[in-house]
Amino acid sequence: MTESIAETGAGAVQQPRIADERPARLVALDVLRGIAILGTLGTNIWILTNPEGLVGYIAELGAATDGGWMWTERVLQQLAQGKFLGLLTIMFGIGLAIQQASAVRRGRPWPGGYPWRAGLLFLDGVLNFVLVAEFDVLMGYAVTGLVVAFVLATGERAQRRWLVIAASVHLAMLTLIALAMAFAPQRDSAAREPLDPNPYADGSFWDLVVFRLENALAFRVEAVFVFAMSVALFLAGARLYRAGVFAPEGARIRQRLMLIGAIAAPIDVVAGVFVGGDVVLFTRYGTAPFVAFGILAVVAEFFLRRPRLGFAGRRLTEIGRTALSCYILQNLVASALCYGWGLGLAARVSPEARVPFTIAIYLVVVLIIAAGAHSWLRRFERGPVEWAWHTCYRALTRER
Repeated sequence: MTESIAETGAGAVQQPRIADERPARLVALDVLRGIAILGTLGTNIWILTNPEGLVGYIAELGAATDGGWMWTERVLQQLAQGKFLGLLTIMFGIGLAIQQASAVRRGRPWPGGYPWRAGLLFLDGVLNFVLVAEFDVLMGYAVTGLVVAFVLATGERAQRRWLVIAASVHLAMLTLIALAMAFAPQRDSAAREPLDPNPYADGSFWDLVVFRLENALAFRVEAVFVFAMSVALFLAGARLYRAGVFAPEGARIRQRLMLIGAIAAPIDVVAGVFVGGDVVLFTRYGTAPFVAFGILAVVAEFFLRRPRLGFAGRRLTEIGRTALSCYILQNLVASALCYGWGLGLAARVSPEARVPFTIAIYLVVVLIIAAGAHSWLRRFERGPVEWAWHTCYRALTRER
């Protein structure tokens, strides 16, 4: 999303166009970013196909639709829930480590011009939040990246201390929430009043912009809540990269991460699918990040053993190289298909057909962004948003 994730570090423009010719490390990084982008869409698509958008999605979270599609919906939502958000966060930390290493090689101070990068990412996030998606993650990543950039300028011991403190704060917050839920008095569940007016189904593009601005504080709560977790995952990603998780000598690290993921994955799926309800909060922010580490290790190991890409790998690489553009585009395309300012399909689909409808919309959006990334990279080195971001950064810093 910043250059750290969109371009795999400062030297990305020198990468060959043929992905199969690049080192396994770079191939794995691109593929992981592509997986993270499509995986976050796997969560967000249920928001976009809900007739009441994020408001309706949150109200129904953990309570899947009754009927023949109930278990399909539960499984699909849980498979995506939190894992790829965690993976995306880890990849940002890896990107920061790559940028720091590049700055050191060039004899430049760190964090140097990174605050400008963070500022531009924050601006991207504001525009994405206001105009496209109220569940934007870019603003939160910009603030987290700015903090972590300065932490990475300290020694190893200080970085480890920051990681432990951030992870402990996040764990304490989850524990307090669990205790509050356990001891809170039981309340009768009353039927929720539908949105009236409903800007997602009936409003114009401008109506949705106004709705997001009016409810900005409520929509930004998650970014505040996950700040400590994000700091921990950024730092963990940076440490793993420096420890050689993508290198042949990092085999033991990858094995440990795969073991952690293998333990966390069944716990996460069983709890989310068969228990559901408020437990989704703890799988999304508790077990899911551990599954994300396992995914990272599996992909890194795979491409060390088999560095050449097939058709699917090349498409994932292209999406990974245009990650920021694809992240924004996928939400914009899905919004145009589902919301009232576009085709308004979400409000026209019956509740019984919402699951197959959501699967179909997901596949259509994936095809569109994959084709778009492929076509664009045949002509240009960077995605369109990456190009605008890089141009603005160079203008602000006068860096060549």
